[in-house]
Amino acid sequence: MSALFTPLKLRSLQIPNRVWMSPMCMYSAAPTGPETGVPTDFHLAHLASRAAGGAGLVMAEATGVRPDGRISQWDLGLWNDHQQEAFARITRAIKAHGSVPAIQLAHAGRKASVDKPWLSDRALPDSEGGWQAVAPSPIAYNGLTVPHELTVAEIQQLVRDFADSAQRALAAGFEVAEVHGAHGYLINSFLSPVSNHRTDAYGGSFANRIRFALEVVDAVRAVWPADLPVFFRTSATDWLTENPEDTREGWTSEDTVRLAKELQAHGVDLLDVSTGGMVRDAKIVAGPNYQVPFAAQARDQAGIPTAAVGIITEPQQAEDVIASGQADAVFLGRELLRNPYWAQHAALALGAEPNWPDQYAYVVKRRKR
Repeated sequence: MSALFTPLKLRSLQIPNRVWMSPMCMYSAAPTGPETGVPTDFHLAHLASRAAGGAGLVMAEATGVRPDGRISQWDLGLWNDHQQEAFARITRAIKAHGSVPAIQLAHAGRKASVDKPWLSDRALPDSEGGWQAVAPSPIAYNGLTVPHELTVAEIQQLVRDFADSAQRALAAGFEVAEVHGAHGYLINSFLSPVSNHRTDAYGGSFANRIRFALEVVDAVRAVWPADLPVFFRTSATDWLTENPEDTREGWTSEDTVRLAKELQAHGVDLLDVSTGGMVRDAKIVAGPNYQVPFAAQARDQAGIPTAAVGIITEPQQAEDVIASGQADAVFLGRELLRNPYWAQHAALALGAEPNWPDQYAYVVKRRKR
């Protein structure tokens, strides 16, 4: 039997297979007016088609917990009733195809208020719909504006914002909430000594730098049902300390193991393991499976279930990651943009039974390949 196509149970939730859709920003919501941050027909088709394509879990893109938490003004948000109602339509569609609907709750921090990446990816000023970015310290991400240094009161409000969005996500029908703590965005920028130069309770020591992440997790876990899982996405390394030519002190995979143990103690059920995003000029040697060892390390040394990412494109490649115990699931991103039905074809290639929608199956199953 294919390991990739065996179910995974987290708390009381059974996810039908280990092929999951990674959250990917589409920059396709209305930027202003009453439809700001509201998922559209595009988002419905985009997410539902991957459920029809056989992904066991479909995760909506990084969704801002407040307006200034979005990466761009075209991102999704979840801070009002209209957004919540539109998401409910999407979760119903995902569930109708037998997949689990998940959402990544996020705040972009010092990387907020930028243009669409295929246009310029530059910081947008107020005159073009932009806003003031925020961060633990007034240290700009390469090429962007200097962020506002958050006060303790503002940090505490952000914790409440994450909890409020989690409540809305639950009401909209999501069954997994993921806290975005990766890629140089707000939570990640608290974790790394590269971007966090605070001297109060939220900076300095390892325990202080992880404080905000744990407070957000506690707040989300407090409003999320005890029988449903919470995920945390991490950048396992900034790719700085590993480079002997780089003198900057960064976040490391050993730090991730320490964090993972704390996260699990605070109710996180799975670590979604990515890397990088803290600085533009980090030297990263990318290739197939290049981030999988970090998921394996966290799983082995912290004892937490993990999901692996990073140029996973072939069915046997994904199968081997799961069968060898390096991770409990794989998140596919760009490959599912290229082929929404990747999971169905992978099941066939690995000797498992594809889970085609009935409307397709009676025709598709007439062919073996």
